[in-house]
Amino acid sequence: MKRVALLPLLFFAFSTTVNAQDKKEQDKEAIKKMCGCYEVSFDFAETFEYSDDATYLPSKVKHDKGLEWVELVEDKDNKIVMQHLLIVGRPDKQTVIKHWRQDWLYENTDLYTYGVNNKWNYNQLSKEEVKGQWTQKVFQVDDSPRYEGSATWVHVDGKSYWENTTDAPLPRREYTKRNDYNVTMRTNKHEITKDGWIHDQDNDKIIREEGKEDVILAQEKGLNTYKKVPENRCKAAQGYWSKNKENWKIVRVKWDDVFAKKIDLKLERKVDDKPLYKHLFSDDFKFSTNNVSELIEQYVIK
Repeated sequence: MKRVALLPLLFFAFSTTVNAQDKKEQDKEAIKKMCGCYEVSFDFAETFEYSDDATYLPSKVKHDKGLEWVELVEDKDNKIVMQHLLIVGRPDKQTVIKHWRQDWLYENTDLYTYGVNNKWNYNQLSKEEVKGQWTQKVFQVDDSPRYEGSATWVHVDGKSYWENTTDAPLPRREYTKRNDYNVTMRTNKHEITKDGWIHDQDNDKIIREEGKEDVILAQEKGLNTYKKVPENRCKAAQGYWSKNKENWKIVRVKWDDVFAKKIDLKLERKVDDKPLYKHLFSDDFKFSTNNVSELIEQYVIK
């Protein structure tokens, strides 16, 4: 009798495991659909402002376009790494710019959340909190941290999307122009479409001061639309990555060592009056394990 009673439980456990595995594979398929060659439109506009300053000027509406190659760098059971490469210039004279990177980790418990003043706080989540979830870790052009968050991929009514809200530093299009706020609270939604994918954003521009409540200065809508085009249009980026991928692997490995310490992280904005990316992108910089390690360590505030 006891053996018979166990059968439904064993069947339930087996079915649950199979369903979870099927869902995970569906998630991975959706994530990897973001790879390839894309025409991209970048659109941003402030929607609401809350400043008491009558002279407040909102950020200008931004409409940009570009060609971008998203390279699948790693494809493991619990980790997917994708490098974005921006292609600019005429078709006969193209330049490739190493753009942002996104890592996707399954049921990841180690999270770095942005605080303020170039500081990221280490948080350890429980296994229960991240069950079935994927962490998206976003990195700057020099592979230093930008923002990350954990959420569940949703597949319903023929749609696949992932959505999370997390803090981040100011975007590059803002921090050289604005100093009236210092944190961006980002709600990021990645959705796969029939033509490619979209990165939909609802952002709060926040003033954050130690010991005080956050103040929302303004809100912003962002929509980056990725339309898939033939891969041969991105040959320049493919060639760049083939030539430079080992150099950037050294950089990623060094940053992984920094993150593996699992402690709060504060970074210098400049060393020798230059941000990190300017050193790494310099024609004079020689990539080696020692050179990269020594350079990045100069930016890590002990």
